Amino acid sequence: MNTESLIPVVGVITDVRRDTPDVKTFRVVTPDGKKPFDHLPGQCAMVSIPGVGESMFSITSSPTNTEFMEFSIKKCGCVTEVIHSLEVGQQITVRGPYGRNFPVEEDLKGKDLVFVAGGIGLAPLRSVINYVRHYRNNYGKVAIVYGARSSADLVDIEEIKNEWMNEKDFDVYLTIDREEAEWDKHVGFVPSYVKEVGLNPNATALLCGPPIMIKFTLQALLELGFKKEKVYTTLELKMKCGVGKCGRCNVGSKYVCKDGPVFRMDEIDELTGEY
Repeated sequence: MNTESLIPVVGVITDVRRDTPDVKTFRVVTPDGKKPFDHLPGQCAMVSIPGVGESMFSITSSPTNTEFMEFSIKKCGCVTEVIHSLEVGQQITVRGPYGRNFPVEEDLKGKDLVFVAGGIGLAPLRSVINYVRHYRNNYGKVAIVYGARSSADLVDIEEIKNEWMNEKDFDVYLTIDREEAEWDKHVGFVPSYVKEVGLNPNATALLCGPPIMIKFTLQALLELGFKKEKVYTTLELKMKCGVGKCGRCNVGSKYVCKDGPVFRMDEIDELTGEY
């Protein structure tokens, strides 16, 4: 590990966007207006509030963005509640990057790709999707299946509608759990929808969402003919210290922070099933 990733960098919040009732996206630069550090899609960073605490979050902006770094954060605890109270101009510290990234150059290049996300699970996949958009000619067709409890819980919906849906050879499928008066798209759970949209089983799939969603989505993909060796997910929610010292992210013989957070599904099968 690069020792520089252990040193906190002061970050200034330059933009706060409310995505859903409990998710905000924070744009961060250094005091001199630069991106805090480089990263790869799927890697994480430790965000700290001095005197309050720190938590690990996916870096949701693409590595191809050289101007700033973004974090989409769901309010779900003491640290995230304080983070949600922060405003433009206030400071935090960030350190990283941590973890194994999605293999955008090694295994995904030249392939058709399927992204499946539930709720805030879109956050770590957003960096990969925008990386693929930036290097569009290096990748095949893209299908995105994204669902949430309600239309109000869909993260980055404006970017999805205004940019992703207009991208060449991008098919975007949106769904919500229950019917709403103004919702004219699909209604139903993500795993069921995955089986309905006609995905290419020869594509490489990337999943992120609640563990139960991942479990049933993987079953759906296997029924469609996808191979576990071509399905990736991220377990960053299990990460705690980020450097393999605290043991909180141990799953079987692996440490999520050092051996992941990105894993192929056949690699997870070799663990204990705790994910």
